[in-house]
Amino acid sequence: MGILYETEKYLHNWALSFALFAIHYIPQPYRLQGELAQKPTYLDASAEQNLLHLNQAGIYVFPAQPINWSYQINTFKAAQVGYYGKSKQFGDKGADKNYPINYGRAKELAVGSQYRTYIIAPETLKIPRWIRLGKWASKIRVEAVRIPDQVMQSKSGDYICLHPLNPLDLSSDTRILLYNRIVMPPVSLVSQAQLHGEYSVTKKDDWQTFKTTLSVEQYQQMPEEIYLSTGIFYGAGYVVATA
Repeated sequence: MGILYETEKYLHNWALSFALFAIHYIPQPYRLQGELAQKPTYLDASAEQNLLHLNQAGIYVFPAQPINWSYQINTFKAAQVGYYGKSKQFGDKGADKNYPINYGRAKELAVGSQYRTYIIAPETLKIPRWIRLGKWASKIRVEAVRIPDQVMQSKSGDYICLHPLNPLDLSSDTRILLYNRIVMPPVSLVSQAQLHGEYSVTKKDDWQTFKTTLSVEQYQQMPEEIYLSTGIFYGAGYVVATA
């Protein structure tokens, strides 16, 4: 908005997936040049670096929902260059003023923000303790809690998922009825969505019993109940749309 660049409070699941598993599961090209260097390859099977490798490993990462978050606003100066800069009119006006002509403000997530996500993966998967994420490669500590299979049950029908979802990763059998749109590249997410299809939900009594085995901090960060879509994988909806 004008000179203000605002960061959404959610974390995209594709970014999280690369941050968590790029080293051991997603190949990293040594060098890319030309068009390949600027072409997104999230779901491109012909490219070496893509998220489809995680499908083969049985891994899926949901978007991250904010639990405790805050913002900080930083002012930056941008050089007037061909690939990044304001219009000619913006550069001409105010040239005699005692402040940078091309500047902006970035509203970014502050240090100490906390998020919750879910990962579907084999039991043998090792989740890294520390990752780096975002434009500034911020260091993030990961606290992993394994949810036992016996506290979850499978159901079918209409349900409401309070956790954010990536619509391109939902199975073709899942229908989105109502939702709030979270506009963020490369794919907008949905939140507070009402859906129809197969889903997993926590068993009320077993879930409450399980939470009592956790530490106080972990207990406080756990939701009252969990509803998650099943049959989800990277590009599930995209593959059907392009087939």
